[in-house]
Amino acid sequence: MKLSLLVPTPLEYFASLVQSDTDFPLLEAAISLAQDEYPDLDVQQVLGEVDQLQARLKLRIASNTTPLQKLRVLNQFFFRDLNFTGNVNHYYDPDNSYINVILRTRRTIPISMAVLWMEVAQGLGLAARGVAFPGHFMLKVNLAEGQVVIDPLDGQSLSREQLAERLEPFRPNTVFMDDFDVPLGLYLQAAMPRDIIARMLRNLKEIHTTQEDWGRLIAVQDRLIVLLQQAWPEYRDRGLALAAMGQSARALQDLETYLTNEDGNTDKPAIAQRVAELRRAEN
Repeated sequence: MKLSLLVPTPLEYFASLVQSDTDFPLLEAAISLAQDEYPDLDVQQVLGEVDQLQARLKLRIASNTTPLQKLRVLNQFFFRDLNFTGNVNHYYDPDNSYINVILRTRRTIPISMAVLWMEVAQGLGLAARGVAFPGHFMLKVNLAEGQVVIDPLDGQSLSREQLAERLEPFRPNTVFMDDFDVPLGLYLQAAMPRDIIARMLRNLKEIHTTQEDWGRLIAVQDRLIVLLQQAWPEYRDRGLALAAMGQSARALQDLETYLTNEDGNTDKPAIAQRVAELRRAEN
């Protein structure tokens, strides 16, 4: 009897990775984002490439190396020996979000570099976490000497003054700001793996929306909805992209899901009008 193996679609595979916050496989989920663009991508092979990087690095670290020394060796390895850096000339290239590509080009954006760096750092026993800092994803490592906040594009540690300066453009500019100012420490809380993947997807979402690349945008929205099942604005945005592609029936389903579940959003009348237009066009 001939056996047939059912191979999961990229979206089904992604769903299997992100179904639980317990032991969420951050690197594997991040790698899998590239499967929509690179259908033949072997995720396990990319995981193996990262394992090889970690093995190379471990050869440089003695058994009595302190965490601070490990951190210095890690940054030397990534940012000077391997020359990972920001892709400043093509910052909005979707490839900057794909781990398989950045392992080859060594050009990336902060959050993608952070995911790769964290995986290797944690493999060395460092207490490394991602930080969803406004505008520029960060890393932090807890050491006996204190907490170090790091820019994932160059490995440089940042002082409180430097962080406050980077935060300034994102603070509310009102006369009451001092009364409601959010302490810097609240911006430095560790990001959950699910939130990191959501931020990576929303980077891609912004790129595809700007380029009006509706097909790629819908693929990203599919993943966001699997990842954040009650993030109702994501249904709205997928519905609008589907409508732009002429897929009215699916668009109506998403837009009506948004209208039914989302409370208080000021765009609901406009979305209701769009639903009415789609219904008239179908009749």
